[in-house]
Amino acid sequence: MTTDVIVLNGGSSSGTSSVARALQDVLDRPWLTFGVDSFIDALPPALMSSPDGLVLAPDGGVAAGPVFRTLNNAWARGVAAVARAGTGVILDEVFLGGRAEQDRWRTALDGLDVLWVGVRCAPEIARDRELARGDRVAGMAESQAHAVHRGVRYDLEVDTGRAGPADCAREIAARVR
Repeated sequence: MTTDVIVLNGGSSSGTSSVARALQDVLDRPWLTFGVDSFIDALPPALMSSPDGLVLAPDGGVAAGPVFRTLNNAWARGVAAVARAGTGVILDEVFLGGRAEQDRWRTALDGLDVLWVGVRCAPEIARDRELARGDRVAGMAESQAHAVHRGVRYDLEVDTGRAGPADCAREIAARVR
């Protein structure tokens, strides 16, 4: 069976986006990258500060409301449709709900061959990256560093605090069928 989807799950500033881009360079066919940042960029701006949408707390916490969840489920079905159409998909995700979020994606990706990859990074490294970026709410990286992995089952885990994106991508690509 051929791998249809590579799911990269990691907290904010853990390096999932950099690993996703590096994967596109090393995989033997073209793959599209979709991720939580793409989804958030597609949301109506009014949902970014509404209890129905996505609320980013001053301490880095994130709360998702009912409209956000409905749209996020539709997004997941759309990403799965792209993979079902025969295009390899690299999914750059942040499982805020840990295992429950993985289960939601498992449902959307049912019938596809999925490689589940945990992208880890020490909280202090993620915090320093977050500060250097300047485009995230301070505290988000540290609060998500462990929480996004709670109860999640992976086929492979990589640590971007110990290896660069290209090395992590090569390790992941070696597992792609």
